[in-house]
Amino acid sequence: MIRHTVVFRLRHAEGSPEEARFLAAGMALADIPGVGRFERLRQVSPKNDYRFGFAMEFADETAYQGYNVHPAHMAFVRDLWIPEVEAFMEIDYVALGEG
Repeated sequence: MIRHTVVFRLRHAEGSPEEARFLAAGMALADIPGVGRFERLRQVSPKNDYRFGFAMEFADETAYQGYNVHPAHMAFVRDLWIPEVEAFMEIDYVALGEG
């Protein structure tokens, strides 16, 4: 299982209609085949200046790669993510084995 997470800061003013529109549009990522446990998250810690996060899980590398090249994901990145996200950090995790 791969847990894909991304934290980000938008170019939009906090609480703006543009911010709300972007976060609502992100829900379309949950409908891409292979995406499981999709979450939209708000950062609450003062330890960094990222404001939001998306998190999701994939059963395996094949599902994750399918997501990356899916037309809906590519359109989201091209049309919304690139022009509207000011800064981000992406982390992809796999669980460590026992011991």
